Amino acid sequence: MSEAFARYGATERGSGSMADIRKHFEAEAAIYDANIVRLIPHYGEMLDALVSALPFGLGFSPRILDLGSGTGTLSARVLERYPEAEVVCLDMAAGMLSMAQAKLASSRKVSFVQADFSSWEGEGKFDAVVSSLALHHLIDDGAKRVFFAKVKDLLAPGGSFVTADVVLSSDPDLQGMYLNKWRDYMLKAVSASDVDDIWFPSYEREDRPAVLADQLRWLADTGFQAVDVIWKWYNFAVYGGKKPFSQV
Repeated sequence: MSEAFARYGATERGSGSMADIRKHFEAEAAIYDANIVRLIPHYGEMLDALVSALPFGLGFSPRILDLGSGTGTLSARVLERYPEAEVVCLDMAAGMLSMAQAKLASSRKVSFVQADFSSWEGEGKFDAVVSSLALHHLIDDGAKRVFFAKVKDLLAPGGSFVTADVVLSSDPDLQGMYLNKWRDYMLKAVSASDVDDIWFPSYEREDRPAVLADQLRWLADTGFQAVDVIWKWYNFAVYGGKKPFSQV
């Protein structure tokens, strides 16, 4: 384990407020797309796995909610596959939504909502709720469980929830290995000082990931069916489930 990881105990996990996180994303909006491919392993492959997991036939026009939509990259992938989809992009950072509006300007049925997804009440029902690198900002495990129930309520019967996110292992030794693998990936494009003094401290301060196995259980406990892991690379995963047709 690197010397940098030994310092992480000095920073309280998730000590940054949602206001701090919003400010960070407002400031980073213009460079977010460039940073994400340097910092997140196999980002494009992860999004492809998420979109491929949506169960709609080509030609279908689903109504899809993108929670924490950022600059709209995931929504753009969804619209490549389902050009007639109605997509709602929801993000708390106005700068991110401005980038998304520019990226999705040619799409006819996209709307943009500035709101904190943890408290947004929603409008109507969706055929799918998707999310990329957003739900780990929820304040704690209890909030994530409450949020999964909210997502199920937003879905139409038979609707799908699929998220790509940073996750934790249930084994501390494996978690240490995951972080080392992540660091090795970032070092291909980012200096060691930036990784250890900027990006990992930011992860410790602002991110509140949960154990993947726990999240799968919470989804099932909430009433989701066909809960599964679709794609995984150490501490990054694509996972989700479906709302039963019998539920309204």
